[in-house]
Amino acid sequence: MALSLFTKTKKAIIERAQDDYATKMRLKYKPYYHAMEAQSGTRIKLQGRDMVMLSSNDYLGLSFHPKVIEACGQGPKIWGTSTTGARISNGSRAYHVELEEKLAAFLGREACHISVAGYISCCSAVATFAQKGDLILADKNIHSCLWDGIRLSMATAERFSHNNPEDLRQALKGVPHSQPKMLVIEGVYSMEGHICRLPELASIGEEAGCFTVLDDAHGFGVLGRQGRGTVDHFKLNDKVDLLCGSMSKSLASTGGFVAGSRELIEYLRTNSKQTIFSAAISPSMAAAASASLDILQTEPQHLERLWRNTKRYREMLKGLGLDTWGSETPAVPIVLGSKELVYRFWNALLDKGVFTVMSIAPAVPPGKDLIRTAVSALHSDEDLEKIAAAMAHAVKQM
Repeated sequence: MALSLFTKTKKAIIERAQDDYATKMRLKYKPYYHAMEAQSGTRIKLQGRDMVMLSSNDYLGLSFHPKVIEACGQGPKIWGTSTTGARISNGSRAYHVELEEKLAAFLGREACHISVAGYISCCSAVATFAQKGDLILADKNIHSCLWDGIRLSMATAERFSHNNPEDLRQALKGVPHSQPKMLVIEGVYSMEGHICRLPELASIGEEAGCFTVLDDAHGFGVLGRQGRGTVDHFKLNDKVDLLCGSMSKSLASTGGFVAGSRELIEYLRTNSKQTIFSAAISPSMAAAASASLDILQTEPQHLERLWRNTKRYREMLKGLGLDTWGSETPAVPIVLGSKELVYRFWNALLDKGVFTVMSIAPAVPPGKDLIRTAVSALHSDEDLEKIAAAMAHAVKQM
């Protein structure tokens, strides 16, 4: 019997996508991909309801700062909306160089390279400098972008327990000093709110001859003098070879950066596929980041307000008996231990007009399913009162 012209052969990849359990659950319960209809500072509108945003990474609240908004609007008037090209070919502009020099000086580094995304910058900081035959020692809780960099490098990876210097020391036992090694850590772990134990980790890495890469996406703007980050917080700038991070948090922009010695940055520009083949950051986003960097150095009240709000918020959660996983920063998890409890708690907060984000295993370790919250300098006393009432309500629903 002849086959119908309209008969289609089944495609295994399509069937796999259609049958994906995680996607079916996401579409059923709808905890992610919520599109806000409007926003003004910490207040958003979602499905016609006014809510307080409690999961933004806008730590200093600069995305609504008048100077940042003005700078963002001026960029395209001079340069157009996009470079439409990669930095290595037709995409480099004077404003890229100016921002890189400003960032490098702020971080106490010789040079810096900015990319279109923090993910790309952090991935490239690992993938470019490690290679097959090298050994990478990685904190088991590092971000996905760093794991992708490790995978692309084809180096051998050894995980050590989260923020555990002694476990790192054990992992290095028996490894020859001459073996090329890289230590990959974060300054602030955004899901846990933990500050890296940099003094001990850097010391162990230095003794073993490790090239150290530190992702400070969530420490930049939050820790150190004027927000210079985790390395400055500990005064260990000479112990970290490469700093990388994102401009989409405290710098109220998008994009990422890698900062280090001039020779390392020039090596990155020559050898990083992520850098070479990515379009250059837009004039608007570079202008926003540059204006935010100026504000970090001239308006200390934002950082001061951030830490006041953080202290008040942590005390609020402690009073309710909630587990914040020992958070030391404005990134504050509420650990509930199961996806069912997390979903109920998240829904209860939503009912009371507070927007947060769920994070469940395998995105977090088993038994650490949590609500991810983040404090901003923009949260007002009224916001915090509304958050307190919502948290008390959510606890009663457990």
